[in-house]
Amino acid sequence: MGVRLLTTIPWIALAISAAAASPQVERVSHKLDLIENHQAKPGSVIVFPAADLNAWGRAKAIEVVPEGLGEPRLELGNGSATAYALVDFLKLRHAAGIETNWLVAKLIEGEKAVRVTATIESSRGRATVHLTRVEIGGLAVTGAPLDFLIQTFFMPLYPDAQIDKPFALADGVERIDVTPAEARVYIKK
Repeated sequence: MGVRLLTTIPWIALAISAAAASPQVERVSHKLDLIENHQAKPGSVIVFPAADLNAWGRAKAIEVVPEGLGEPRLELGNGSATAYALVDFLKLRHAAGIETNWLVAKLIEGEKAVRVTATIESSRGRATVHLTRVEIGGLAVTGAPLDFLIQTFFMPLYPDAQIDKPFALADGVERIDVTPAEARVYIKK
């Protein structure tokens, strides 16, 4: 459930390329274990610095997305985050074991600079993630094309992800606050 807490947010899931044994990855993994195993002290605040989230996200992405995702980075904001990466949508589909018809393959092949900005609202053990902007190759994607991309590329990789729908946070988590420097997980008292 703790891993879902962060991977549900698309901007965390896009990161890739850090060494899995880095101290930053180990710190995030340890903190997530505390949350998952209900070992975090009631009323405590667990802080995830942006640099640690970047390293952890890159390491996890290697496990989940072995091909099609490169050069990611994450920028946190006040209640928001923006993920950047080079994405080859055809390779992502291939890595997920999904066949792509010839016409669609020709339209989506090759690396494209992708920027995804999302906000997160959370309280009382629930959160909602809203995509506020998606750019592919510098062009904004909205409406039906965005829905297609989410359903075709993101959801097959993260079937439990919730976008624009409230979802339960890990047991014992009251809320998550995001600032430019860090994400803070507030444990229920």
